[in-house]
Amino acid sequence: MLLDNPAVGTLFQAEAITRARTLLSYFPGGVGAYSDSRGAPGIRQEVADFIEARDGGVPSDPANIFLTDGASPAVKYILNALIRDGRDGILVPIPQYPLYSATIQLAGGQLLGYGLVEADGWGLDVPALRVQAVAARAAGTAVRALVFINPGNPTGQCLPADALADLIKFAYEEKVVLMADEVYQENTYDPARPFVSAKKVLAGLGEPFASSVELVSFHTVSKGSTGECGLRGGYMEAVNILPATMDELYKISSINLCPNTMGQAAVSLMVAGPPAGTEAAKAYEATRSGTIVSYQRRAKAVALAFNACEGVSCNATEGAMYAFPRLNLPPKALAAAKAAGKSPDTWYCLQLVEETGILTVPGSGFGQEPGTFHLRTTILPSEDRLGKMMADFAAFQAKLMDAYRE
Repeated sequence: MLLDNPAVGTLFQAEAITRARTLLSYFPGGVGAYSDSRGAPGIRQEVADFIEARDGGVPSDPANIFLTDGASPAVKYILNALIRDGRDGILVPIPQYPLYSATIQLAGGQLLGYGLVEADGWGLDVPALRVQAVAARAAGTAVRALVFINPGNPTGQCLPADALADLIKFAYEEKVVLMADEVYQENTYDPARPFVSAKKVLAGLGEPFASSVELVSFHTVSKGSTGECGLRGGYMEAVNILPATMDELYKISSINLCPNTMGQAAVSLMVAGPPAGTEAAKAYEATRSGTIVSYQRRAKAVALAFNACEGVSCNATEGAMYAFPRLNLPPKALAAAKAAGKSPDTWYCLQLVEETGILTVPGSGFGQEPGTFHLRTTILPSEDRLGKMMADFAAFQAKLMDAYRE
C-alpha cells in the first residue's frame, strides 16, 4: 500500500496522509469492496456533521442519510417511491431540470408544472400553487410531492427564507412531500441572497411544521467548487419520513448493492475539509473561495452582456451555474423559424451554434411560459474565454435583429 511506503511523507502533506488513512478506515474491505447499501457509516456521519454545522446546529441523524451515485439516483429513489400509478402527480417548477419530467414519465406519474415568475426574478407564486393543487385533485389526481430547485436550474435564482417558509406551510396544509434540490448550495453570488436550506427554515418554524412536514433534500459533488461530475458522488437526507418508509428506501438502495466507493470518498472530501488552522486548510479555502469568486464575476458579466443586447433580457444569476435569458424575437424571425419547422428558440440556438460555435439549450427543453422563448447557457467558460463568447453572442444578436427587423 502506498501509505506504508517510507517515502510517502515526501510526496504528500501530513494532513493528506492522515485523511487517506481515515477514509480507508471507512472501507474495511478496501474501496474495491461493497459498502453498506446506504453508504459507509463514517462518511454518513461526516455528512450529518456538515449539515448540522451548515444549519446552525439543527440536528442531523446519519441514519436518515443515504449516499448515492450523484444526486440523480436519490431523486429517482424518491419519485419511484412516491408514484404508485398514473393518478399520482408531482408539482415541478417550470422551467425545470429535465431529470424530473423524465423520471416522472418513466415512473408512470403526472408532471404538474407550476410556473416560476420571470418578472419577479423567477420567484414563487404560492397562491397559484394552491389553485393548481385544488384543480388537480378535483380532476382526480393525487398530489404527492412538490419539487423545488434552490439555487435554480436553469433560472439561477436563490430562494429567500420567507419563500421557503411559504413552501413549507403549503406542504403542511396540502399534505405533500417536499423535495429540495439543493445541489447548487455552494454556488451563490449575491450577498443579499445567500443559500438557506429548507431544513433550517423548517426547524425555525417550530410546531406544528417542524415535526410533521416530510422533506427530502439532495446534494452532490458535481457542483459547487468541487465540480467532480464524473466521480458520481451525492447524498440525500430524509426528514420526518416514517421509519417503515425508510426501511423500504433501504431495500430500494440495496438493489444497487452500494453507491460507488470513490464517489463516497468524494462526498467525504466535499463535506469535511482539512483540519482548521493547518496549511492544508488555508490552501483549500483559498482554492475554494477563489473558484466561487470567479463564478461570481462570470455570473455578473454574463447577465450584463445579455441585457446590453437588443432583443434580449436576463434576470441576474444569483446562484447555480447558468443564465436563462429571454429572447424577444421580431415577427420576421418567428416566421423564419416556422418556415424551418422549428420552435423559435430551437431555431435560434441552431443559428447561434452554426455561426459562432456557441452551444446553448433552447428554453423549450426546460419548459417556459407559452409565447415566451429562452435559452440556457452556462457561466463555466474560463474568464479569459467568456468575454469573447459574449462578444460573439452580441455580434450574432445584432446581426439577427438587423436581418429580421420590420
